[in-house]
Amino acid sequence: MKNKNIITNCLFPAAGYGTRFLPATKAMPKEMLPVLTKPLIQYGVEEAIDAGCDVMSIITGRGKRAITDHFDISYELEHQILGSSKEKMLDDIRGIIEKCTFTYTRQNEMKGLGDAIYKGKVLVGDTKPFSVILADDLCVNPDGDGVLTQMVNLYNKYKCCVVACMEVPIEDVHKYGVIEGNQIEDGVFMISNMVEKPDNDKAPSNLAVIGRYILTPDIFDVIEKTKPGKNGELQITDALCEQAKKGMVIAYKFKGKRFDCGSVDGFVEATNYFYELEKTEK
Repeated sequence: MKNKNIITNCLFPAAGYGTRFLPATKAMPKEMLPVLTKPLIQYGVEEAIDAGCDVMSIITGRGKRAITDHFDISYELEHQILGSSKEKMLDDIRGIIEKCTFTYTRQNEMKGLGDAIYKGKVLVGDTKPFSVILADDLCVNPDGDGVLTQMVNLYNKYKCCVVACMEVPIEDVHKYGVIEGNQIEDGVFMISNMVEKPDNDKAPSNLAVIGRYILTPDIFDVIEKTKPGKNGELQITDALCEQAKKGMVIAYKFKGKRFDCGSVDGFVEATNYFYELEKTEK
């Protein structure tokens, strides 16, 4: 059956080295680090499915084969546990494999998130809007729609780029892309400026962009014209800032909770949260 949703493709930039988790990530992608019994990237894929996506496009790099293997059938393993009590533990991933198409390409050099998204053009095309999830930003909203679903609903209303944002302590703004803008409805801001990792005393606000985006296909033309920024990398923040000058980007202060699983502290916090949640549900 043809997917009737406007946004059907979710892009996962997953080529980074994960150096904050060395030596664990020396041979294992950080996106495959497990929170309880599921790898980080599976949580992201499930969020994308809930938002109506059925094509998962993944930007990988060297040493990332485990991601490809995870979203594929493992004949030997499944044969070994066939008929046992452990077989049901594969139900979720089997369901994902049946529902979705997975496509892959490589980012050969780490040149920033903007470059990674540009590499995804060959996967998502240049005619339709698409979503982006950074798997190490693990988001959950136990009281309602997932974060990406909330953003898709907002895109359907405004038909422009949408970025997820959250308030952070002012002493932490140097870790994020930070927005400046006017609130046009509760929790929704029309962006006038975006600054990548500003000094704390120069930040335009304490509203920080996190790893959820809905992008319109013209973003690729903008990225092509964007020069490398902070640390010599091609930042998606700089490209979105250009679009924001035309009134084409909104920020959404999402409902739910975000765990920074790119840091050890955030990863441990997420593990403890989901452990307690699972105990409550049993």
